[in-house]
Amino acid sequence: MSRADTCLPEQLALLPGPIVSRYLSEGVRSGADEPPRVALIRESKPLADTGVRWATAPVRGLLDEAMRRFADRRTRADAWLAPRLHATIRMTRAEAAEPELWAYLAMVVAPDYVVWRHKGAVGKDGGSPSATGDRFLGPHYKQAFARLWWAAEMFRDGEDYRPAEVACSNQDMVNTTLRLSVVDHRPTARALVRVLESLTAAETSLLGDKVNALSSAVNAAGCTLMYEVLAPDEPLHLDGLMGWIRDAEWSASVPWDRLPEGPDDGPVPQQSVDRLTSYFEELLQAAPVRQRKGAEGSGPQGGVSLAKLGE
Repeated sequence: MSRADTCLPEQLALLPGPIVSRYLSEGVRSGADEPPRVALIRESKPLADTGVRWATAPVRGLLDEAMRRFADRRTRADAWLAPRLHATIRMTRAEAAEPELWAYLAMVVAPDYVVWRHKGAVGKDGGSPSATGDRFLGPHYKQAFARLWWAAEMFRDGEDYRPAEVACSNQDMVNTTLRLSVVDHRPTARALVRVLESLTAAETSLLGDKVNALSSAVNAAGCTLMYEVLAPDEPLHLDGLMGWIRDAEWSASVPWDRLPEGPDDGPVPQQSVDRLTSYFEELLQAAPVRQRKGAEGSGPQGGVSLAKLGE
């Protein structure tokens, strides 16, 4: 069911959490009921900026297309949608850290998408399958739309969204690493995707388990290592970011059959990515990998020299 109709508000707004909680019923989470759009709009707060980048119609169009393209493979919508959502709602990280913005998108603009993408296979206690409440109002790594925007932001390489597309093609990568503070360091995020690409190309078995093991090992090592010192990043080109945001006023809608271009705020330093990729591959070899039931043996365990990274 598309909500791209004449009742759709023209711009995004801010929807306070308590208001979401008031109207987030089991019927809404299962898709049996629609949220009371008029009441929610009345309780929302307008954005100070009324620029084109906050328009709802382009976002709604993307979501309708995602549901059409991936009707039988919902999880695959993430890799297609994340870079295009990021390039459509152009904003700074400070703006994207506002949970009320994402709540408005989930409750007013596209509650049907949230249910479509995140409803479970079976309902609780014999009820209808439904999405959990944190898909409507939750942390950035759980909320249905925030997780996609932030995945594109954290894993892109400057204006190149290809690493973000790769990251979002693996649910374990998005669901696990997006929670970790170490992915704020761009070379770390880029190196994680490099390792994922290698594992995928090698048709590695138990890929999800190995991605989780890698994420845990990288996060644990990051508690004692200064990745920023051992694999330095370059300062972001803020002029490039702000120019990209301003360009939203005249830019065409994002393409559907090729990746859009992100902000030209500087590539991730290649040397730093190479160094961390080699180190993360070592970490993975030493990391214990959780085995599925029925699998023989266990993942390799042991230590790895941390001094080697600094050589």
